[in-house]
Amino acid sequence: MHNDHLAQGRREPDGEETLPEIFMSVARELRGASRETLAPWDITPSSLRALRTLSHHGTMHLSHLSDRLHIAPRSTTEVVDALESRDLARRRPDPDDRRATLVEVTEHGASVLGEIRDARGSETERIFSQLPPADQADLARILRTLRDQLRSTEDAGSRP
Repeated sequence: MHNDHLAQGRREPDGEETLPEIFMSVARELRGASRETLAPWDITPSSLRALRTLSHHGTMHLSHLSDRLHIAPRSTTEVVDALESRDLARRRPDPDDRRATLVEVTEHGASVLGEIRDARGSETERIFSQLPPADQADLARILRTLRDQLRSTEDAGSRP
């Protein structure tokens, strides 16, 4: 019965927050801190995700970027438009397929990404350093397990 309350997001009988409530509250706080950290570069979290993906995986087709980001092709186009308007990424024709477009990080984009990584790393370190090292390790283990379970559920759901 106790787990049913957690699964449904209801308050515990003693009035305490449920696990989902606590998790969502922490996630909101972290998103807010992330937005503040990104403010000097005037970049959205979705644009940053695309920039990081391109930096990590290299030049790719727009369709592959869309797949990696798990967003609709139209949304990917909008994100790339925003990156391109700020000289953080550029499109170019695919030399092997005239119908396809490739997208890649510019030199300026790589530089900005490095600055953001440094700033976010400092902010993340400040936030998580408030926990003792053993709690940090436990939290990382728990979140990895949860993430992996969610991914395997998503993968199973996408199979025919």
